[in-house]
Amino acid sequence: MKTNRLLLPAALLGLSISSRAEDAFVSLFDGKTLTGWEQHSGKAEYRVQDGTVVGKTVPDTGNSFLCTAKKYSNFILEVEFKVDPSMNSGIQFRSNYYTQETEVEIAGKKKKFPADRVHGYQFEIDPSPRAFTGGVYDEGRRGWLFDLKNNEAARKAFKQGEWNQARIECRGDSIKTFLNGVAAADFKDELTKEGVIALQVHGIGKKAEAVGKEVMWRNIRIQELK
Repeated sequence: MKTNRLLLPAALLGLSISSRAEDAFVSLFDGKTLTGWEQHSGKAEYRVQDGTVVGKTVPDTGNSFLCTAKKYSNFILEVEFKVDPSMNSGIQFRSNYYTQETEVEIAGKKKKFPADRVHGYQFEIDPSPRAFTGGVYDEGRRGWLFDLKNNEAARKAFKQGEWNQARIECRGDSIKTFLNGVAAADFKDELTKEGVIALQVHGIGKKAEAVGKEVMWRNIRIQELK
């Protein structure tokens, strides 16, 4: 069989472009330590185990967040996660916190933020029958921005008790999320243009039966966009 020599350069160029795009991703987690990350808000336990970040619930504390020290604006973020079926969790992006109690106006209403309270966009991790994993919740501010009640395909994409992949794309005011390759949220919002990435362990109050539940994250990588 003859090979079309004209097609070879194009094929090689395609491989080169694909390779460069893959190289543009940078790991945010070295698989061994929490270097580059810092905890804010609550007192849940975070540790590294077998190449994953493990978050563990503890009683009598609010929502906890393991945050990147660096802030990001426009990017593609990919994270694999596995969650206990009884938990609620999330992946924060373009999120922030104040070093002292601060009052700001949001959508015409004044809101007071306690010092160190992480707030901002959240890729929801929801293993409950509601199945809103992949929806976007505005943590500590406005609540749901894009739930999945009208996206049955995304609701069915979640794999209970298995590893799942989250993908978050932020370009200007455009926010898109994907769950295991299935399109989930797609909307525009201009409130926050830059912030940290964070891994949430939801507060459990005094629920003894919820103590010690775990959520895990791995292969955390980001590609910054112009």
